[in-house]
Amino acid sequence: MCCRYWTDESPELREIVEEMNRSPLVRKWQSTTAVKTYGEIRPTDVAPVIAPNRSGARAVYPMKWGYSGRTLLLNARTETAAEKPTFREDWAKHRCIVPASWYFEWEHLTGQDGKKRNGDKYMIQPKDSTMTWLCGLYRIENGLPVFVVLTREPGDEIRFLHDRMPLIMPEKLVNEWIRPDRKPEELLPYALTEMVFEKTG
Repeated sequence: MCCRYWTDESPELREIVEEMNRSPLVRKWQSTTAVKTYGEIRPTDVAPVIAPNRSGARAVYPMKWGYSGRTLLLNARTETAAEKPTFREDWAKHRCIVPASWYFEWEHLTGQDGKKRNGDKYMIQPKDSTMTWLCGLYRIENGLPVFVVLTREPGDEIRFLHDRMPLIMPEKLVNEWIRPDRKPEELLPYALTEMVFEKTG
């Protein structure tokens, strides 16, 4: 599960934000909601997302986190996205990358009474990396783009926290992931699972 992430004002993210700010969609979003650039990004926030433009080239757009429906959908399971009617078309042709410094997860605990509760909050990112390239899907709702983050089984280091983690690509495959003519299944073996983490407030 991924329901919070963080963006630092780093050189990599600054360049992405600057490109997003040139998009005419920024003004459209700002008429109804703020566009976030740095800090903690939460569900329903509008933030920078990397996706292909009409010619298939890499571009950056402001997108809102969450597909509308009976409930707000924040995540899609990598294992079933190709089959689910809600995600099938987007899995095939509308893939995006959500740039982050790290993502957050809360330790999921089960008490002696069998009830589940949240434990400590952790910040997590790929080992030996300053960026976290979260894989997602996007679609258009009411003329504006929205996204969900894909999840998968966790790597061994963070399995104690939760039974899911975001699907994360290495930087060298960011452009491949968003290509509409690329089969996403071919890239899944390269997803990063070795994470580093630390407890945060």
